[in-house]
Amino acid sequence: MRLTTPAIILSLRAHGEHGAVVRMLTPDQGLVAAYVRGARGRRMRPVLVAGNAVEARLAARTEAQLPQAEVELTRSRAPLMTEPLPAAAIVWATALTAQVLPEHQPYPALYQGLDGLLEAVASAPSASGWGPALLAYEILLLAELGFGFEPDLIERAAADWLAGLTLTGRRIRRDLLDRPGDPAWDARERLTHRLRRAAGLVA
Repeated sequence: MRLTTPAIILSLRAHGEHGAVVRMLTPDQGLVAAYVRGARGRRMRPVLVAGNAVEARLAARTEAQLPQAEVELTRSRAPLMTEPLPAAAIVWATALTAQVLPEHQPYPALYQGLDGLLEAVASAPSASGWGPALLAYEILLLAELGFGFEPDLIERAAADWLAGLTLTGRRIRRDLLDRPGDPAWDARERLTHRLRRAAGLVA
């Protein structure tokens, strides 16, 4: 199997002395895990940051084998990881996506939605500019996995995106991340606390 595809970096897990298994979202192959040689080296660390857009060249002898990947950066979102609120949004969206999607099932709408969310986070001056995009992505993800909302609930959520995130959060916790101490859910808790603090709703 050989494939060259655009991808969004979702997560990285150390494997061996210098390499890592990297999970990426692609437009046509869905969630793909691949081994990247030298992933933890100085050259590759800035490339394999969650949220970065890359071109991935995947190769494997059989469909069952974990592919190896060469990855080239096409759009860096790494500078956003130095800003607490944008970083929390990126960590949550990528961790959730990496954890709940089955591998090798195409979700082109989710790829476009995640890329759009990341672009909104990168370009909006405050959370109010990208908060609606985050809500829309959570609604889309739930729908793509078979947990859609009734249209009237979507309209109510869209009218107040912070309140909408409370609604989607309940569904995500119940239907996708129902495990005590889930790291992805912890990332969402940090994000929503920071959003509410930025909105002046908590001290």
